[in-house]
Amino acid sequence: GHPDFLDGFWARNRGGMSKSSPVVNLSEDIFAGYNVRMREEGSPHIDALEFEKGREATFNAASNFFSKISGGSISVIRSRDNHLLCERIGLLHSLSFYFSSVAFYASNLIVDLTIYLYVILFILFSFTGLGIGELSALGSTFHTEWIISMGLITLVPQLCEIVLEYGAVHALREVLGGIFAATFFFIFQNKNIAQAMKEGAMTGVARYFFTGRPPANQHQTWMDIYKTYWKSHYRPAFFLCGAYVIYSVVALQKEGDGRLPMGLVVISMIAWVITPILFSPFPRWNLIGQDFREFNSFITGGAGSGEGEIQEVVSRGKRGTVRTLYECGLAEELSVWSEQNVFMLVLCVLVKAVVGAYLVVALPAEILDFMPIFALVFALSWVVVLGYFATGHNNVFLVASFLIWALFVPLAHFVVGSRLSHPNALTRMPEYVICVAIFLFLMGLAKEIVLISCRILLRLCPCVPKAQRERRLHECIRLCFVYFFVHQQHIVQAYVVGCANLATSGLMAIIDRIFCNGHTWFLLNSELARTKHGERYMEKGGTHFELDHFRTGFGSDSWSSDCEAGESPLPASAEA
Repeated sequence: GHPDFLDGFWARNRGGMSKSSPVVNLSEDIFAGYNVRMREEGSPHIDALEFEKGREATFNAASNFFSKISGGSISVIRSRDNHLLCERIGLLHSLSFYFSSVAFYASNLIVDLTIYLYVILFILFSFTGLGIGELSALGSTFHTEWIISMGLITLVPQLCEIVLEYGAVHALREVLGGIFAATFFFIFQNKNIAQAMKEGAMTGVARYFFTGRPPANQHQTWMDIYKTYWKSHYRPAFFLCGAYVIYSVVALQKEGDGRLPMGLVVISMIAWVITPILFSPFPRWNLIGQDFREFNSFITGGAGSGEGEIQEVVSRGKRGTVRTLYECGLAEELSVWSEQNVFMLVLCVLVKAVVGAYLVVALPAEILDFMPIFALVFALSWVVVLGYFATGHNNVFLVASFLIWALFVPLAHFVVGSRLSHPNALTRMPEYVICVAIFLFLMGLAKEIVLISCRILLRLCPCVPKAQRERRLHECIRLCFVYFFVHQQHIVQAYVVGCANLATSGLMAIIDRIFCNGHTWFLLNSELARTKHGERYMEKGGTHFELDHFRTGFGSDSWSSDCEAGESPLPASAEA
């Protein structure tokens, strides 16, 4: 077991409490259990039920808990304690130890990686001319859609357990009734776990996430949801969506061959975006309007954009109290390019450079002909961005940096000629989509090369004071954040997420209105679902259970016996 309570006298006589300190190890209880096991001693498991004990009942709190444990599992995998335990307990015990410690998180990471690999593999198939027909002729299983996933098999033990405990009818109702919500929830949490593990492996830091254990009926605002998941879920969803679009437009060019719909991939992309809204309680129209206005102010706000606010941006980013989208993205950029290990950053840039060189060599000239046009418009946009900084971050210039890309079409007609739309735009669609994706990739690579070069050059100047070097690096990061269109891409993604939130929240509000608070009943309970629209829970002075006692046909002897004669369970306001 992993002890949460330790005998101080026992610990002080065996090396102290450092292994079980959250300052030293994020998963301090796991390492304390390791220490006990390596000493061939026992850690008794004593459980107790505590009334109204705080749990991670809200969606965001549960996600933060998964992230915390997943990040800690990286520290467990690379620890000396884990290595010594595996050496001493033998092969069979090592297998059971693996499956009872980090296997769940490692398997979630592998599943997440295979989603990207699956889509990229079909893109390569399409480029090489292997369509669905050719894959079928070769006898490959890739030509069929994978609808029934292995994850559904895990429902069988749960179904059998509920059948034995409650009966077959109740078991089928429970399992089939919850399969939709469980699918979205665990697809989302699979990504949550995988992203936390990848971040822990890249940075070498297991971050602590404060769950807070808020009440389950607390509404989660769109701004809080975006700040929590923009990096772990929304950004990967847009990347996967771009890869899926590239596969779709390329595969459709082979007439009569068709393409795979990739239902599970599409469901995963959608789940990564809308699941927090599905599990956000009380979808009311007034809350939707309030969230939309707050989220729009969050996107367009200018807090944190000043040159002298960089230190505050860094501080707010670490505490998770960013005020605007600009501050949110800049805090992440500052954290990555000024704090992460230089070797890992250089390694990632080199890998991307190799991929970029391969794309330049392998792609046909019809696609690469668009790159000089993109470079020209990109250079013109820098003039507009310069005006953005010169005028004190005026959003008019930021909007103009988007609008200037309308020059691409006339410039492309001038450079490429009639081939731009010959024989028709649909036939040329793969070239348009691929060239845009390649340009965004090369633009991001150029930004990373610039920033890693700045960091290395500043480290090679020991004569410059450390504080001044850090300030210059932060300024380079701030400029590249806008000049290389990182912030502009975040704005587009945020508005797309906002539209998805609006559509999902509106649908949930309609369901609640038409089906008698059906969403609230499913997500929370029947007691809160009985609260009328426009009315607050317990506004009448008591719960619905208590109010039912005074209605004809409700109540029971056991309830009445708990109240003394002449005594009412309701407060005076409710009796009146």
